[in-house]
Amino acid sequence: MAFTLLSSPLQGFTDFRFRNAFHHYFGGIDTFYSPYIRLNGKFKIKSSYQNDLLLENNTTLEVIPQIITNDAEDFLFVAKYVQSLGYKELNWNLGCPYPMVAKSGMGSGLICNPEKINTILERAHKETDILVSMKMRMGYEHAEEILEVFPILDQYPLKNIAIHARIGKQLYKGPVDLDAFERCISSTKHKLYYNGDITSVASFKAMQNRFPSLDHFMIGRGLIADPFLPQMIKNDTTEYPENRWDIFEEFHNTIYQQYDEYLSGPTPIKMKMLGFWEFFSQSCSNPQKTYKAIKKATNPFKYKQAVKLILNNEQKLSR
Repeated sequence: MAFTLLSSPLQGFTDFRFRNAFHHYFGGIDTFYSPYIRLNGKFKIKSSYQNDLLLENNTTLEVIPQIITNDAEDFLFVAKYVQSLGYKELNWNLGCPYPMVAKSGMGSGLICNPEKINTILERAHKETDILVSMKMRMGYEHAEEILEVFPILDQYPLKNIAIHARIGKQLYKGPVDLDAFERCISSTKHKLYYNGDITSVASFKAMQNRFPSLDHFMIGRGLIADPFLPQMIKNDTTEYPENRWDIFEEFHNTIYQQYDEYLSGPTPIKMKMLGFWEFFSQSCSNPQKTYKAIKKATNPFKYKQAVKLILNNEQKLSR
């Protein structure tokens, strides 16, 4: 069966700079989701969100905007904004697991409130013609929460529901709950996408075999940890390109330069790249040592030196 790979959005990581560089150097992802727009009580779109969604910054790939909110007015405002840019779909985030978000009744913290979900969806479908899709966890406290929401969701012509097979309280810890995800398949009429712990070609095949009726799969953290993964899944291979580390170096240097131009001063770029290396290091031969070397690099010169040493070492080991 043909399948589609989607990039799950990660706040602080998968903005247009990362998406464009990823698409250019690695490929394999059919559709990207933008990190969510959050209004914080003001009907104003922050410039960082504006830049992320500008069509001129997303010319070579398909991008779907995302919103996180528990307020119908927010939803309508953002829906009209993204439509004004030319987007036809808005993805609603009911998946974010972070306690500060969930405890304010957003992200996975909203799944236990079917009435509010219904109010927002009702107004979205009555007052706009935007196509709505969902990104969800199976609940915040327990995996049955989503089952109570499906009767509401089934009343609306949603494009799809992407489900991360964990509850919010887990954050990203512990195993995905595949039995609970399987219950979801038979509990809704909507098309489901699978999300959660696709970190290798083998884990992708395991999900494909477990859920043969599914043809859309989302990759989140695994895509940053191993940027070659989507294309390897598409090519059905576990072999990396011979020039793997050269390609990665070009990709790294591209995003480093772009973030360095955007961020002001050595500390923000250091923190930005340190966040990326939490994931990048997982593909290195010694993740702990690699991350420690990046962490110890106290200025841009030392950082670039550390990266060069790491990549040279990985190249030697892969020969």
